[in-house]
Amino acid sequence: MPTIFERIVAGEIPSAKVYEDEHVIAFMDAGQVNPGHVIVATKRPFETITDADAESAAALFAAAHRIARAVERAFKPAGLTLLQANRAAGWQTVPHLHLHVLPRHADDGVTLGWPRKNPPMETLRELAARIVLQSGLKGPAAESD
Repeated sequence: MPTIFERIVAGEIPSAKVYEDEHVIAFMDAGQVNPGHVIVATKRPFETITDADAESAAALFAAAHRIARAVERAFKPAGLTLLQANRAAGWQTVPHLHLHVLPRHADDGVTLGWPRKNPPMETLRELAARIVLQSGLKGPAAESD
């Protein structure tokens, strides 16, 4: 069954489009948290950022950058939150790769918090080394301060 975003991309569901190119579509979030809240979604139905190819992921974030700048000019918010969530445990509610461009204001009722663990530097270096090993990333990630 197609997601609501696939149906928007296909033109089956009306939307208030902000931007569209060959890789992404951006439209006003129907659940407007604050005026100017935009969803930027890939046209291809990837579920998460890790499912996407590099070209689609880059296009998603390039469009988000462009739209964030436009939202700042249009709405002049006190701040801006970009949120990209993956799977239910990561707060994803629509299983289609997307991100929110959300204008923010003091006391707007939006919350996002997590308990800081503050592990020692040795633990942080071990975690960094694990990522580097699994990804093939190059660089001093596991060795630097």
